[in-house]
This record gives sequence, C-alpha cells and structure tokens, in this order.
Amino acid sequence: MSKLRKPVYFAAGYNTVSFGSGRKEFHPKKPRPGLEHYINESGKGVLEQINDAKHIDEGVIGNFMAARFNRQGNLASLMVNIHPSFEYKPMVRVEGACGSGGLSLTTGVKTVLSDMADVILSIGVEVQNPVKAIYGADILAGAGHYAGERKVGHAYFFPSKFSDRAGACYEKFGYDRIRQAMARWYEQAILNARKNPKAQEFHNSIDDLFAAGMTPPNPNVFCDHINVYDCSKVSDGASALIIASEEGLNKVGVPKSKAVELIGYGVAVADLTKPPPDQTKMTTVGKSVHQAYEMAGLGPKDIGVLEVHDCFTIGGILELEAAGFAEYGKGPDLVLEGKTRADGPLPTNATGGLIGFGHYTGGTGVRQAVDVLLQLTGQAGDCQVDVPADRPYGLMISMGGNDKTVVSCIFKSAA
Repeated sequence: MSKLRKPVYFAAGYNTVSFGSGRKEFHPKKPRPGLEHYINESGKGVLEQINDAKHIDEGVIGNFMAARFNRQGNLASLMVNIHPSFEYKPMVRVEGACGSGGLSLTTGVKTVLSDMADVILSIGVEVQNPVKAIYGADILAGAGHYAGERKVGHAYFFPSKFSDRAGACYEKFGYDRIRQAMARWYEQAILNARKNPKAQEFHNSIDDLFAAGMTPPNPNVFCDHINVYDCSKVSDGASALIIASEEGLNKVGVPKSKAVELIGYGVAVADLTKPPPDQTKMTTVGKSVHQAYEMAGLGPKDIGVLEVHDCFTIGGILELEAAGFAEYGKGPDLVLEGKTRADGPLPTNATGGLIGFGHYTGGTGVRQAVDVLLQLTGQAGDCQVDVPADRPYGLMISMGGNDKTVVSCIFKSAA
C-alpha cells in the first residue's frame, strides 16, 4: 500500500461526557441533552483550542442512526450551528454503523490529501437514550443485515451475535480461560474508567469487579454465553477534533507538540449479507489493521498504546489477535497476564474503552482518535500511560457491525 503523499495531522481533540445509565446525574425520566447539544459542545470544545474558527474549511460528521433514534436526518447541516463562520461551507455526514466515527476521520483525511482543504472539523455523535433498550436493540440491528437476519435473530440482536462468538471460543479454546479473560477485560475497563471523569462508568463502585464479570450467563433473561457486564452501555455523546495539513496546523495555531501525525490507515469492508467466515476470528479487523501496518511500515511490535473497539469483552480480545498482538487463540492469555492493563507493556483502552467509557456508536471512532492523540502528546491526565520511547506509536481500531466495516489508524507524536 502506498504511503501518505504528505503529512496529515490530528489535533484539538474533545470528548463530551458519555451519558447514560451509570452516571449519577442520569435519570431516564428527566429531560436530557439532544443531538444539537452534543454536536455544539464537541465542536465548540475544538474551537476553544484553535485561534480562529474561520480557518476550518470543511466539516464531516459520523453518525449511525439519528434518523431512527432521534427522527433527525441531515446532520451535516446541524454542524453549521456550531459557529457563524460555518455558514455555507461544505459539510457532509458519513455512516458505517458503529464505525461511522472512523469513517468520519478517513473522509477528512482524504480531503486534506486531495488539497481541497487544509483544516477539517471531524465530529462523531450518537444520542441513543430517547428509546427504551429493547427498541434500541432493534434500531442497532440495522448494523447487521436487517432483512436477512433480524426476523430470526435474538431480541437483543448484537449481544446475541457476540454471544455466539463467545460460545464458539468456549468450544474451541475452553470455557474457563475465555470466561476469566472476559471478566478481567471488564475489570480492566472499569478500573480505567474510574480515572476518567467523562467516562460513563466513572461512578462505578462495584467492589469485586472480577466477580461481577464472572457472573454466569443467563439465557432465560439475556444471552447464552455473555452477561450484561460483557456489553458496552447505551450512551449519548460526541467527540471532535481537527484534521489538518501542515499549513492548516499553522493556520489554526496548534503547535506540533499538541498534535499527532497519521502515518498509516486501513479501511476494510466485508459483505453484510454473509455470516462471519469464522466466529473465533475478526477477519475484517485483521485486513484493516494489516493495511495500516503496511502503509506505516510498522508491525504490532512497534505499537505503544492501543484503542480497540470492545463493544463486547470477547470482541476486544479477538481484536488483539486480529491485530497481531497475540497468536490465534492466545488473546485471553495477554489479558490474564495483565499485559493490556494501563501499567502493562501494551496499555489498551486506557480511558475505559467502550465497556468503561461508553459507546455513543457513531462517535466512538472519533473518541478513540482523541484519546490516542491525548496519550501520545502527554495530555491524558490521570489516564496517562507510559508510552515507550522505542514504541512511540498509537493504534486505534473502529469497527462497525459484526466485523463488517473497519477503520484502523496509526499515529505518532508530531513533535
């Protein structure tokens, strides 16, 4: 795969609170912020870090299902409300299920590489709590092949898909080891989230997180092979950052010490109408990450900090294998040995990941990029990890559907 034809930088990242059950201030019967609020908060959070909003040439917003969750389309036009200077500028909305945020990033990157713009505002947003969980599950089923899978699918469609993956792993690699690794993943996610005031699980006070994670799956009330602790929560929120050429970075007045350079990315999409070729593998993730490695001229041994799309605990573990950090079937060992903890040699999802931070579906890919940006520039606060000098690269994996639409990006500090 060819290299990027010129430097592309990410900077000025901002995440809203991931809002939903688990936050002390959340109440399902009280009014809550809507799409406009989150789009404006995240966009203005970026503008506060640059010298003048007028330097933003274009905007791109990633979102999955606002048309059903919020009965609102045409989200690109809502971006104009962020600042008066955005009136009549090009804005576009992109969608790729839970990978919509990742596609927002690569869409902006391509525009910068085309020389059509120097500064892009990328936003990812989702507001999912206006509907009850069972109805939300039906909406989220649109990330799969609705016409072919929904009628015969579980009421909780996507949990059941990853429950099937967990069951296949139990059968092939042994129940106890896989179940314990999934519980340790949950524990790790919540411990990280407790250090992040914007995380949905920031207020989580469960004493024995591992024991909670080990709660036996109950198919009578949920799914056959996973429990509720294996799942990311229903979340509302948004994330934003700027994508810029070197000239654009200078225009907005952001020093390279507070920016990262994109050095490789991959986008891989599989046929939505077909089942996974192997339930124990994330095949499309592997294809996407390989593209990013090839473009960057790097491999898994070079990565110092990692953000994976752990919509479910088993998904996070399988992505470790797909990205080459563990051999096939050995991903659980990486987790059980503590290597993915914040203080381990491969700190993974240091702000909580989707399990701990929350998963506002269309925005998560942008949130992951923001958090890698903050890690590599030393701005992650209490969530800051030690990025080794000999492995100064960060990798993020944004996945849509059941391993169907995947964006992977590799960054390094721009300083």
